[in-house]
Amino acid sequence: MTQKEKKMRMAAIVEELKKVYPVPVCALESGGDPWRLLVMGRLSAQCTDARVNIVCRELFARFPTPHAMAKATLAEVEEIVRPCGLYHTKAQNIIDASRMLIEDFGGEMPQEMEQLLLFPGVGRKIANLLRGDLFGLPAIVADTHCIRLCGRFGMYPQSEKNPTRVEEILTKLVEPAEQSDLCHRLVQFGRDVCTARAPRCAECPLATLCEMGKKGK
Repeated sequence: MTQKEKKMRMAAIVEELKKVYPVPVCALESGGDPWRLLVMGRLSAQCTDARVNIVCRELFARFPTPHAMAKATLAEVEEIVRPCGLYHTKAQNIIDASRMLIEDFGGEMPQEMEQLLLFPGVGRKIANLLRGDLFGLPAIVADTHCIRLCGRFGMYPQSEKNPTRVEEILTKLVEPAEQSDLCHRLVQFGRDVCTARAPRCAECPLATLCEMGKKGK
């Protein structure tokens, strides 16, 4: 496909997914709180969103604000976030990030990518999640679902697994205003239909727009 054809296909995919998921929903239940989304985004690395949501109910009950988290001991936070894996590093990161939010940014989440990347444990994926969800900015969240599905759609080789490269490619193919919501819809669709192990191509509403679907695999 040419670049123009890919853009047209992605536009069609965006419209079809809007029909399936009229209201895009972030899988992390932060309640729209910027600090909580930052914490949950960090905990989600190599962990399911469902588990993060469960763990954070207890975490935020004990530490409801960045100020409370900034004063927490490492052992206290580790005890709670252990089920999320990599608990030592994640616990230290969210304590340090809470302190940084207060001390360096006056408690206000910054919008700029360069500033968001200063937070411990925050890479482009989490930064884009924050930029899209909190500030309505164009943002491709290149998580596992996004990478898998758009590879199957034919936007790049399915062997491409580099999140930064995927973000770069999709930024050029998806209209800025659609980027953040599309990524949320891809997560939902990747769980419901186009799963990692057994994509349900025969019943997929995107089959005619997808290279994998056209092959019936």
